[in-house]
Amino acid sequence: MGNSARAWTSSADLAARRASRRSSRETGGQRLTLKLNPANGPTINAAGICNMVSEGLLPGRERDNDGSRRGLVVWFTGLSGAGKSTIARAVCERLCASGLSAEMLDGDELRRHLTRDLGFTRRDRDENIRRITFVAGMLARNRVIALVSVISPYRAARDAARAQLANFIEVYVNAPLDVCEARDPKGLYRRARAGQLRGFTGIDDPYESPIRAEVECRTDRETVSESVERVLAAIAAVRQLPTAAARRSPK
Repeated sequence: MGNSARAWTSSADLAARRASRRSSRETGGQRLTLKLNPANGPTINAAGICNMVSEGLLPGRERDNDGSRRGLVVWFTGLSGAGKSTIARAVCERLCASGLSAEMLDGDELRRHLTRDLGFTRRDRDENIRRITFVAGMLARNRVIALVSVISPYRAARDAARAQLANFIEVYVNAPLDVCEARDPKGLYRRARAGQLRGFTGIDDPYESPIRAEVECRTDRETVSESVERVLAAIAAVRQLPTAAARRSPK
């Protein structure tokens, strides 16, 4: 698959995660961490959100009309192994390095904590998206750029999230199934092909591609950096940011 394909391996993902933590410490970028309480299922113990509520930044209340301070949800959708989390983490790193408030909501992490009581039936998948939409909306109403990385295979569920969120960018992280299978960073496709996983998206459960995504990242054809720049440009346009500020690389 060439050198560009190797950029989408898990090592790049881990490097982006380390760089994100480092850039937040060095630049003072505001980054909220949701502290979820797995013992109580969907109950959220989010210290950062609680602090903002106590300061008067309640959900649904805008403190000003400045577009550059507007909250936003960037929703990364695509097959497992397409590169959603890799792009989202790199975007989060760049935003934090620019001093913007950003938080990543990773589908795997949320499954382990916020939605651990849900399975993979269509009904449970839709409920999973409903809960994630609620958390992302809460962050966006408090001027945070919420980066949601989740397969979200059903178009109707994604459209419902779009309808509920005031500022929404859908990013279709697009890679052919055979490319995603070749990457298979978690070994999930191998298990699905062996019959060990049922209802796996792309194998025996459908993935409904977006029809009107604001951004499409063809990760089988472009590098991580190229995909990140596409997303940052879309964020800059919605938040009325100077493009150079959104694209500023960490030092």
